[in-house]
Amino acid sequence: MSKVNKVRTRFAPSPTGYLHIGGLRSALTNYLFAKKNDGDFILRLEDTDQGRLVKDSVKDIIDSLNWAGLKIDEGVVGVDEKGEIVERGEKGPYVQSKRLEIYQKYVDQLIEQGDAYHCFCSKERLDQMRKEQQKKGKAPMYDRKCCDLTDKEIQKKIEKGEKCVIRMKIPKGRVIEFKDMVRGKLRFESDLIDDQVLLKSDNFPTYHLAVVVDDCLMEISHIFRAEEWLPSTPKHIVLWEMLGWKDKLPKFGHLPQLLNLNGKKLSKRDGDVSVRDFCKKGYLPEAILNYIALLGWNPKTREEIFSLKDLEEQFDEKKLNKAGAKFDYKRLDWFSNYYIKQLDDKEYLKILKNQKFLENVKLDYEKASKIALIQKERISKLGDVFLEIEYLIYDLEKFEKDLLRWKKMTDEEISGNLEKAKTEIEKIDKKYFSSAKKNLDKITEILLEAAGENRGEFLWPLRVALSGQKKSVSPFECVWVLGKEESIRRIEAAVKKCS
Repeated sequence: MSKVNKVRTRFAPSPTGYLHIGGLRSALTNYLFAKKNDGDFILRLEDTDQGRLVKDSVKDIIDSLNWAGLKIDEGVVGVDEKGEIVERGEKGPYVQSKRLEIYQKYVDQLIEQGDAYHCFCSKERLDQMRKEQQKKGKAPMYDRKCCDLTDKEIQKKIEKGEKCVIRMKIPKGRVIEFKDMVRGKLRFESDLIDDQVLLKSDNFPTYHLAVVVDDCLMEISHIFRAEEWLPSTPKHIVLWEMLGWKDKLPKFGHLPQLLNLNGKKLSKRDGDVSVRDFCKKGYLPEAILNYIALLGWNPKTREEIFSLKDLEEQFDEKKLNKAGAKFDYKRLDWFSNYYIKQLDDKEYLKILKNQKFLENVKLDYEKASKIALIQKERISKLGDVFLEIEYLIYDLEKFEKDLLRWKKMTDEEISGNLEKAKTEIEKIDKKYFSSAKKNLDKITEILLEAAGENRGEFLWPLRVALSGQKKSVSPFECVWVLGKEESIRRIEAAVKKCS
């Protein structure tokens, strides 16, 4: 590739659905490469497949990138109140459906040069042709039936109303070579490359024409995209050459697929895979970015925790792997738990409140906040804040009396310790039951002092009396969350079980 004035990368999704986590990984890679090299990160929308467009997907793509903190320097930057796409930059439009005249200009050029031709073959003929080729063990390729039509024959078919597409004419007998930034030197034989459709019968370009024209006119210098586009790269290189842009050819890097733990392509059958899904479940963007950055990129250090700023500084495309990267939800949960624990308590509660994770019809805000604070060290995503603590929300008194027993304690010993705990709780000032986390420490101090050396005999029955569970949060946390009155009521109910 010739020397460029500035690094310019792009993320060019199709608005045919909500942004996939793999798409975010591609966007992140392009973003990091641009930032590392003082370049620009551009968002372009490839919406030429009009039949598959999904409402609100444009907004979802932009919202997802903003949520992740990937600042768009140029291109599609928003959707206004009227639902209109907002663009910024001098090389637009950045939406392909607004660039049809531009594509037509270059299609005409290719036809005039003899590098493209009209094809009038019906779908039925093409399907039959492929079946016959497959029976013979050949790779399905267009047989160029329409390649040598004269101008008069073409005009006559058009006047008769026959629909046609425009195909590129792949040169035969060539070897197309390029150095991929991820996979190294690659070579393809042109005899095995099909004459790709460039312009559909509805006058919309295919991906192959539009992506080449856009990347050149928008001066894209480096392209990181999914490995599924690797077989298309030689076609694109030929197109760059046909259009006279060989000296402007960008560098390509094809990222490995995201796989499930069984080594298959990550799909909805493996769970939620859209960025929106992860956001709704309460994963922090820092955790998502940190984790997906390490899927296919190996910093070759023991360090695992990287902020977005760290990634911008340390990213190196030479450390990208070509092997498929397995997406492990448990591993993601580990990162998520780490980042949740790093949050300041006030910031943590603010995020929970803003994202409406503290809404629970059974709880007032203060009690919900206390539950959130004791869950902070335990949860892997914000949406789990009320997971497995139903006993702090609902009255769960239906437990067997023997669950209160610590080792060989008698009923009288259990009752005695519960009565002692009740007395200590009654003496605790009400101010220590407010939602300030420091109050939990005070309650813990008081009850530990009351327990003395016999902690098991004192704390086990108390915890079970308050939670009704074999496993639960500590008795100190139960008392603080439930409050004085409810804690005393539950203790009294437990004492009755021993009477």
